[in-house]
Amino acid sequence: MTLAQEPTALTFDCETGNYHTFCPISCVAWLYQKIEDSFFLVIGTKTCGYFLQNAMGVMIFAEPRYAMAELEEGDISAQLNDYEELKRLCVQIKRDRNPSVIVWIGTCTTEIIKMDLEGLAPKLEAEIGIPIVTARANGLDYAFTQGEDTVLASMAHKCPSQAPVAEAEKEERNAISKLLNFGKKKEETKAEESEYVDHPPLVLFGSLPDPVVTNLTLELKKQGIKVSGWLPAKRFTELPVIEEGYYVAGVNPFLSRTATTLMRRRKTKLIGAPFPIGPDGTRAWIEKICSVFGIEPQGLEEREAKIWESLEDYIQLIRGKSVFFMGDNLLEISLARFLIRCGMTCPEIGIPYMDKRYQKAELDLLEKTCQEMGVALPKIIEKPDNYNQIQRIYELQPDLVITGMAHANPLEARGINTKWSVEFTFAQIHGFTNARDILELATRPLRRNNNLKELGWEKLVKEEAKV
Repeated sequence: MTLAQEPTALTFDCETGNYHTFCPISCVAWLYQKIEDSFFLVIGTKTCGYFLQNAMGVMIFAEPRYAMAELEEGDISAQLNDYEELKRLCVQIKRDRNPSVIVWIGTCTTEIIKMDLEGLAPKLEAEIGIPIVTARANGLDYAFTQGEDTVLASMAHKCPSQAPVAEAEKEERNAISKLLNFGKKKEETKAEESEYVDHPPLVLFGSLPDPVVTNLTLELKKQGIKVSGWLPAKRFTELPVIEEGYYVAGVNPFLSRTATTLMRRRKTKLIGAPFPIGPDGTRAWIEKICSVFGIEPQGLEEREAKIWESLEDYIQLIRGKSVFFMGDNLLEISLARFLIRCGMTCPEIGIPYMDKRYQKAELDLLEKTCQEMGVALPKIIEKPDNYNQIQRIYELQPDLVITGMAHANPLEARGINTKWSVEFTFAQIHGFTNARDILELATRPLRRNNNLKELGWEKLVKEEAKV
């Protein structure tokens, strides 16, 4: 008889399940808000239109900067001229909204009928005088968050390859400096500029809300690192300059296509760091960037310890409990690593798609975290089969299941605590200061149950589940 040993390295498996996630055209929901001078035109069928209405709300009064170009039978059977139809719509968009860029989002239908969006865009761009970015963010992707990856990869081609010479252009592109130096005198600004260490230019990529962009930029500034730009920028006219030899670093695990484009097409050097999610990930992200530039990081240990101390009230609720990821938005590895650091155990991480090269640093940190916390390494299941997963959930009886919206209610009805993974996509979870927001989401079902215990509700739910 031999003792069963815990695995000493992460184990990966791939099942045959479908990708149970939203369609990637939903990336429009956050990208049109991030890039303020943009207009997103989704080219697809009525089904795509219904999805967008449901996913994003009608927003009658908000006048959102996105629209649906619905393909009719005439378009699909090639009886209508694609170029003329798209030109008519884009001229109308220019007249009504006058954006700095129009982003065409191709859907499954444009793939099936082989609509040549990349061929049409340059010709139309020259004719109407507005840049057009073509992104095929269709349902053939693995996860809905990869819609952003496709858009940013396309947008990387539009980044200028040389620093602007004219003062007017410099002023227009210097958005981050203006944001950080708001209300300061020129003398103060010059003094602060001298605090930066001499290092190669660094561009960060990933769509984050402006407060988080400012926060991460300031965290790097404390280490003497200057961020030359963000992709995407707040405005399309402020896209960062990307020259050969520039360094780039990502802030989200689902941006592998953007990383590949920046390396292969723009000849940049990728900093393979864990992602700045949770205080542990943020510290590791900053330390890796510092190490690449030969900088000794200052005060990060104390900064991280202070954040952990402030999270103790939440951590007490989840310490010793287990979490199971069904797989939805590609944030699973980073979130699991952070929750394990908080004292949870994680038997399984389901993920729709695993790019082991782009997420290598994150996987290494997950392994290191499990060893330091003295817990078993999770099994990582790529493309999980949901039927099999639900059987494993019944066997393991985890305290919390983080899942896509489709499975939350059925699991809740069987007495299993769930949290929608999509909520982590839309919440501010990056950087030191937002760790509390992650735990606010993760602990909400557990706090709700603690409140319901007083009413005897839990017993009733379990009895119904048996029936």
